[in-house]
Amino acid sequence: MGGILEQNIFQRAVFFFFLALFCIAILLMGKLIAPFFATILLGIVSTGVFKPVFNVFSTKLSPRIASVLTCVTMFFVVFIPVVFFVGILSKEALGLYTMAKDAVFSNQLIDLLERTQALDRINTLLARTGIEKVYSWHEFTAPVSELGKVVGYSLFQQARAITSNLFGLVVYFGLMLIVVFYMFMDGERFVQYLYDLSPLKDEHDRQLYEKFNEMAGAVLVGNGLGGLIQGCAGGVLFAFMGLNSPFLWGVIMGFLAFLPIVGIGVVLVPTAIFLMLKSSLGAGMFVLVFYGILSWGIEYVFKPKVVGDRVAMHPLIVFFSIIGGLKVYGILGIIYGPLIATLFLTLADIYFSSFQSMVEPGKELKKT
Repeated sequence: MGGILEQNIFQRAVFFFFLALFCIAILLMGKLIAPFFATILLGIVSTGVFKPVFNVFSTKLSPRIASVLTCVTMFFVVFIPVVFFVGILSKEALGLYTMAKDAVFSNQLIDLLERTQALDRINTLLARTGIEKVYSWHEFTAPVSELGKVVGYSLFQQARAITSNLFGLVVYFGLMLIVVFYMFMDGERFVQYLYDLSPLKDEHDRQLYEKFNEMAGAVLVGNGLGGLIQGCAGGVLFAFMGLNSPFLWGVIMGFLAFLPIVGIGVVLVPTAIFLMLKSSLGAGMFVLVFYGILSWGIEYVFKPKVVGDRVAMHPLIVFFSIIGGLKVYGILGIIYGPLIATLFLTLADIYFSSFQSMVEPGKELKKT
């Protein structure tokens, strides 16, 4: 009996020693790949997005050749347009910053607002209520001018950082293509290896993997294409109406389109009001109708057909996950935020289905 007990103690000691070594190895491995985490994650997500292209090539070609051709397609479809896009964005962002800094737009807006004499009526009404402070339009337009400076300078800095480090961009994009190449070649074995490594049941691992794939498809395919369409349409509208910096505002609307609650209305509704104040009532109404049709078409026609019902996440969660992701991770937060929210919600589902009865048996009894 004593020998069996000593053997169990020895086996547990060996197990904990192995577990400590394994955790150290995981931490060291994580430290090794941490500088390339964004590249690896983007590569894995891009693999799911371009999987249909790979499937088309692989029907007639070997997997290796099909993977190479898919990577070449990604280079021409993604990399070259991004470089061209960043160059134009840099110039227009600098123009927006200069206009906001010199108060060009602010002065134009004040001139329009003064014609309405609305502030005189507001000050008169406040005086009747006992408030003697007299407001000026400068106090209302100053935050708009400051926002223009912040947005323009921030976009200019980021665009300039990308264009000035073109070699680094090429290197990171090349590394991403390497990840994509081997994911097409050995992705199934890699996923199965993670299933075997995970202590969770295979059904739970599969649930996590499928949810991640679905959310990645929703973010990059559904929201990405939807944002591209809305950004391009908004930029064309600005160019057609003769407004300043159509490319820049198209880019901003493309990013805003990822937000499910506010969307491109943040830009188009104030634009419509601005046009109405310029005595262009028809132009302002046209912008509002354009915004309504475009947003409705993307949200209720385009996205359901492209994404379907694969991802059921409340719009409020998506909104705050993207806002929080942008604040913590920068531009990549558009992808990271929803994926982190997906991880939490999927693990919560697994907890409710498999582990809640172990932690809170009383709740399980109440349910039955």
